[in-house]
Amino acid sequence: MAKKDKGINPELEVAIGQLLKEVMSDSTATITDKVKVIDRSLKLEALRAKMSDDEWGSGFMNTDDDE
Repeated sequence: MAKKDKGINPELEVAIGQLLKEVMSDSTATITDKVKVIDRSLKLEALRAKMSDDEWGSGFMNTDDDE
């Protein structure tokens, strides 16, 4: 069994980008369809940010908040 590579699948990135372009330019697409695609692309961006920031979430359990 091969070890799975870490990171976001480039094919998934391309597919979401293409879907976003198609749905936004489609005059028959409902607002619900458009919002679903926007949500997927925002989640992808959040994953990219999480992967690129080594300190992401590191201060989650700090108890010295504004004391």
